[in-house]
Amino acid sequence: MAIVPNEPVLALRGISKRFGAVQALTDIHLEVHAGEVVALVGDNGAGKSTLVKAIAGVGPADEGVIEWEGRPVQVSRPHDAQELGIATVYQDLALCDNIDVVGNLFLGREIRRAGVLDEVEMERRSRELLQTLSIRIPSVRIPIASLSGGQRQTVAIARSMLGEPKLVILDEPTAALGVEQTAQVLDLVERLRERGLAVVLISHNMADVKAVADRVAVLRLGRNNGTFDVKTTSQEEIISAITGATDNAVTRRKARSAEAAK
Repeated sequence: MAIVPNEPVLALRGISKRFGAVQALTDIHLEVHAGEVVALVGDNGAGKSTLVKAIAGVGPADEGVIEWEGRPVQVSRPHDAQELGIATVYQDLALCDNIDVVGNLFLGREIRRAGVLDEVEMERRSRELLQTLSIRIPSVRIPIASLSGGQRQTVAIARSMLGEPKLVILDEPTAALGVEQTAQVLDLVERLRERGLAVVLISHNMADVKAVADRVAVLRLGRNNGTFDVKTTSQEEIISAITGATDNAVTRRKARSAEAAK
């Protein structure tokens, strides 16, 4: 099914999730388009991780509709998300320190010929993939444990690209990274956008959000609390929506615009 111009790759309509007596998400709406980076932000307990798990099929929503390229879909398990073209890179990266880069990239999807691992082909494809994404590492045969935090993060993101996804979810990709390593990861996020992918970036770092995101979706106490255009919104307004300094930052902006138009 072809994507209609301006139609989102992913659209969430009224997503809700409950854990016993705790209402984790309530009537969440979110749209992500191809070639766009949407930052998902919010304080601890805002529902970011729960929402990501619902999209990734790890913790399916109780209510609401997930639309993929304009049609309703069921995402009941991780395999469903992967089949659609949704790749998720979690904060723990799920890399094996004692295995080299090639082994990590193809972990669980190894290439075999006559029942034997085709190391030559996997190495060739690894080099090609890293070159395409402009990822620089000393060697594809170096153990993951020998790489920096930023290099590990880029390898984890590169691994998600093997399935040729249309949407990539990055969970706190720059957490605990230094300035130079953070720059490497943010550069890669921009390259994903340039390749036409939709990207959801979960982050607490407003500098990172302002650097690469096109739009910012704020969650507060499991509910939407505004979606903002990064170019036209100040950092203070976004933080206000995150902390709940106003009932709803979007309402405040609209009221201010209306007052200025009088």
